[in-house]
Amino acid sequence: MSALPGIVITGASGRMGQMLIKTVLASDKARLVGCIEREGHPWVGRDVGACMGGADIGVTVTDDALEAFAKAQAVIDFTAPAATVAFAALAAQARAVHVIGTTGLEEAHLTKLRAAARHAVIVRAGNMSLGVNLLVRLTQKVAAALDEDWDIEVVEAHHRMKVDAPSGTALMLGEAAAEGRGVSLAEVRDSGRDGITGARKRGDIGFAAIRGGDVVGEHDVIFAADGERIVLRHLATDRAIFARGALKAALWGQSAKPGEYDMMDVLGL
Repeated sequence: MSALPGIVITGASGRMGQMLIKTVLASDKARLVGCIEREGHPWVGRDVGACMGGADIGVTVTDDALEAFAKAQAVIDFTAPAATVAFAALAAQARAVHVIGTTGLEEAHLTKLRAAARHAVIVRAGNMSLGVNLLVRLTQKVAAALDEDWDIEVVEAHHRMKVDAPSGTALMLGEAAAEGRGVSLAEVRDSGRDGITGARKRGDIGFAAIRGGDVVGEHDVIFAADGERIVLRHLATDRAIFARGALKAALWGQSAKPGEYDMMDVLGL
């Protein structure tokens, strides 16, 4: 039996799922022990290597998450809010680290995740990349240094298939800007402009979302004042950066105590 931590990937057939599988298989620090798909999916019951167009690797796709989690030390999950909440309860039962890259989570979902985190490690982030998390910290520091004469706008672009907006990363950046200013994002968020909106409200943090093509992810934080602008930018060209970050989080979580963490904890930022 290998001493390397066993990893289960949920949503195995998705673009992110397949990237995560490839990342774990290529790692010398973890091993793939399970892949999850929804009941009735054509991949269920087949070897995941063959499903991805290669040779068999000895890991069969299953729809029985509890059985798969029981063999694992970590679960990496980039699926949908309802599925993630269900997986969190099962991962906690198995005492497996649950790494969550799912976006679009609402307060009701987060409440259930907090309950699961009492029994197991949960690492959740809207973006797993080192560059984005550095951008989050920079955004917080710049916002803290500038007063409300500087308007803050977060502009994000993603591929046409993304189903939520603003992106989880954009919201991370907005939260960082709000924290830097000492305000609640819920009170200053403006992401619904359309028609005759009137002048921009001083102190608001605005959001704009672009969807098109195969854009992996682009995020700008714009600080705009009379006569000058500061633009902080991150461009992602390969979703492998998210997979590498998620695996790093899964490995980091092996030595952590039960609770909720984010990539700032993982990266020591």
